[in-house]
Amino acid sequence: MNPENLETYNSELGNDPELDGKYLGTITKDFVKVAKVLKEASYQLRSRGFEYPIFPVAKYKIPVGELLFEGSDLGLEWNYFVSYRDIFVQNKLITKPTKFESAYKNPEEFCCLFVVDEPYSSFMFVPYPDEED
Repeated sequence: MNPENLETYNSELGNDPELDGKYLGTITKDFVKVAKVLKEASYQLRSRGFEYPIFPVAKYKIPVGELLFEGSDLGLEWNYFVSYRDIFVQNKLITKPTKFESAYKNPEEFCCLFVVDEPYSSFMFVPYPDEED
């Protein structure tokens, strides 16, 4: 996979309805199992000055970010990676940083996923589940 393929992300940086419908069910099923850890990873990145955390997800290994969870190890359909805006900009996966920043949702409430399933890729903002103590 090369950056040219990944740059096909939704031009409006929103949720692509076609991808949402195709993947939302399986992503949501996995997401609830790892949401707490992703939220903590997001907090840790931001507390260290790495703004705009992004969690790439794919059913195979991709050269985007560092592997956080191997899906098969945890009974998940998706592998989860961790990255942030500056890395996406450096690799030309985000070509309009200002537009991305304006579309980015509150990281305390939403997780920014970058779903990769060639030939498609898209950003999705998924709300973290309510924490019940």
